[in-house]
Amino acid sequence: MLIKSGFSRNIPFGERRNRSRILRQERCIWQRRYWEHLIRNEEDFRRHIEYIHYNPVKHGYVLNPTDWLFSSIHRDIRAGIVTPNWGSHIPHITGKFGEI
Repeated sequence: MLIKSGFSRNIPFGERRNRSRILRQERCIWQRRYWEHLIRNEEDFRRHIEYIHYNPVKHGYVLNPTDWLFSSIHRDIRAGIVTPNWGSHIPHITGKFGEI
């Protein structure tokens, strides 16, 4: 929450806001459905990282997580955290990742 509010306060106003956002004192830089989440443990952290790595596949941008050039998965592969073929076989991907 502190990161979001600090960031929001330090960028200039200028975006158009509808009445609802004005009444709630909301900026237009954050999605309404955006949720903050405190990572609870290592398993929760791993699920969120997997969600991030798999998101371009989920949305149909690429067939495999490593096909997305801008993904942090490439850094994690170089570091030996995940295998180069992680997520390329859909059947072993289960669960909702970081989604709750």
